Amino acid sequence: MRKLSLLSSVTLLLFCGGLLAQTTSITPVSFVGTTKFKPGKGSGRPLNQIVEGPEVDETFDIPGISGNNSPARLPSNFVPRPAGNPIGSGTFLGFNGLDQLLQAIAPTGFPNGNNGQLEPPDQGLAVGNGFVVETINNAIAIFDTQGNLFGFESMSAFFGLLPTFMVQNGQVAPPFGPFLSDPRAHYDSVNGHFFVTELAIAKDPNTGNFGSTAQILIAVSQSNNPLGLWSVFSFDISKDGDARFGGCPTGCFGDQPLIGADANGFYVSTNAFSLPPGTFRGEQLYAISLATLEAGGGGNISAVHFGNLNVAPGIPARSVQPATVPPGGMYESAQGGTEYFVSALDPAHTVDDRVSVWALTNTSSLSGTPSLQLSNVLVNTEAYGFPPATEQKGGSTPYADFLASAGLKVHEELVASNDDRMQQVVFANGNLWTAVPTRVKPGPQGPVRAGAAWFAIAPSVSSGLSASVVNQGYVSIESAKQNAVLFPAVAVNANGKGAIVFSVVGEDYYPSAAYATLDAVNGAGPIVISDPGFGPDDGFSGYFPNGRVGRWGDYSAAVSDENGEIWMATEAINPPLLSLPPGVLAANWGTFIAAVTP
Repeated sequence: MRKLSLLSSVTLLLFCGGLLAQTTSITPVSFVGTTKFKPGKGSGRPLNQIVEGPEVDETFDIPGISGNNSPARLPSNFVPRPAGNPIGSGTFLGFNGLDQLLQAIAPTGFPNGNNGQLEPPDQGLAVGNGFVVETINNAIAIFDTQGNLFGFESMSAFFGLLPTFMVQNGQVAPPFGPFLSDPRAHYDSVNGHFFVTELAIAKDPNTGNFGSTAQILIAVSQSNNPLGLWSVFSFDISKDGDARFGGCPTGCFGDQPLIGADANGFYVSTNAFSLPPGTFRGEQLYAISLATLEAGGGGNISAVHFGNLNVAPGIPARSVQPATVPPGGMYESAQGGTEYFVSALDPAHTVDDRVSVWALTNTSSLSGTPSLQLSNVLVNTEAYGFPPATEQKGGSTPYADFLASAGLKVHEELVASNDDRMQQVVFANGNLWTAVPTRVKPGPQGPVRAGAAWFAIAPSVSSGLSASVVNQGYVSIESAKQNAVLFPAVAVNANGKGAIVFSVVGEDYYPSAAYATLDAVNGAGPIVISDPGFGPDDGFSGYFPNGRVGRWGDYSAAVSDENGEIWMATEAINPPLLSLPPGVLAANWGTFIAAVTP
């Protein structure tokens, strides 16, 4: 059988006076082989459009959207009312990352392979040893820290898989490769290894329809040079869904895999959904020996799998975000080694004022016979809640004009802010730092809009898990107009100095990259627009037949490097690289990478 019973103390845990019936099992992790980054400069031509997802996020994402070009209107009850952050200036290094065109023409390793056109990019970032590794849907690029590009390729080529589809005589043709989504990246500065993860859902090679199996792919560089060899691992998640939600009779997949690491383990957290893309089947968490992954192939590798997780009695967990530790930072060594996680609540999809801190203890046992304990505690915080989609500044929309010329009725799209799930977490200087998208209403007037709520939380496992807020706050724009902050990501260096990166979109702003510095004493500083948007978001996901709201995000990324600089990557509308015929490029998103000394 794929799962074996694990006899340890994690089967039942005490939670707030009640029993939380977690389940654990062992999941085999397979060494697939080796790969090597194959730097290319682009091949093929943009074809087809794929709304990346799949759209299971709607299970969590239910803010109302009006039927015209006005911003979404949500009830103002309990909406946070921060003063707003001023727009300021800052000194930073910045350069354009991957964009819609580059991912569409990214080399696939097959003469007829095509990568498709995708929305949204889903940002991943890892920085170390003078390299910047950027991952998006569905490409990977490597730069040096001055922004010089070594090359880029499709994620399917990087993992040695068939491309999304083939093109014969201008038409899509089999065989179809697996559906790849939700990339993440990480650099282990202590041992000198890069990590890249990806969700892979099997497809019928002849029809392109979703199959019944899904995997998590993990690539680990064999040295601190990402241009060299990588070891590739995978583990099957097709049956990993909670029985209380019906299990996985037709297969499951793990949406938006989240990653983290401590001194002992590498951790992956997913939201399980049924296949074909359907209903939520519970939060799943996996713990793998870090040393075993970094050693490369050979030997038995396994993941400890936790399921049936509740964030509070009667409230299923979702998006439990593992923490990372910045270069030079201290890992939590108490209780045999501890990995922390943070997750949001908001079960009613309105507003909440609690987050959950999780602790996985005795992680040092991952190198031998695992004996792990997982617990969580609720922490009272500032309020946060589902953000609305946002209007954007009017301007040129070539793709919308192309659709209109074909007789379709289209309007300038709204921009998605998704929901209030927890974004990436970093454990630095004794605190857990993180942020969530939220609705806000800055100042005395103006509409409810999207902003960011950030938290600095001090955890302890010295005598049972406890946690308390050290500081917290919001990032929003001082304006009576609907100007929004989308998809925050926090990074903090070993000294507790950091920044929060996000996109800025609104009536006064084309979609732009921006950031604010952040520390536990002063909170978030002024908003710095690092990459002013070139024009409105003009992507196919916000036009007929996909609806009125263009996909954005779904997340940004930020990390510290060995020198304590904060590196940030987020989505923005950059100037086009080429002048293409109308309708060839079905979206115009780009990404921007910036570094700041906090």
